[in-house]
Amino acid sequence: MPDTGERVDPFSSFNFLVEIDGISQASFTECSGLDATTEPIEHREGGDNTTVRKLPGKTTYSDISLKWGMTASTDLWDWFKNVIQGNVVRKNGSVVVYDLANDKEVARWNFYNAWPTKWEGPGLNATGNEVAIETLTITHEGVERV
Repeated sequence: MPDTGERVDPFSSFNFLVEIDGISQASFTECSGLDATTEPIEHREGGDNTTVRKLPGKTTYSDISLKWGMTASTDLWDWFKNVIQGNVVRKNGSVVVYDLANDKEVARWNFYNAWPTKWEGPGLNATGNEVAIETLTITHEGVERV
């Protein structure tokens, strides 16, 4: 807890790292989909005709989308290729946010039993000068902030 009057800045969204079991990949340019939703279940109790009660139901997790500048590494493509060939290899991973000095971890989300569901190659344009970006969408069975 900060002292009274001490300024506390929010974390920056650009200084992050993605770790996936056994995969070493260059820096990712974007990571999205870190969310969970718990479905409300509505029911009415006998004798209380004016109020609908709500209980927590199942929790679902969105797919995580990772984008990175294309390099010679094929680790993520190879992981997806296993799925295409019918060999689903599930991996655990983390999304880690660092402070501005890049020396201290300030937030971490772990995801579990992940496997790739979609790979998207870069858009190529002979007249452009943008970095070639690949995208991988992975599904998983849970995320938690630790």
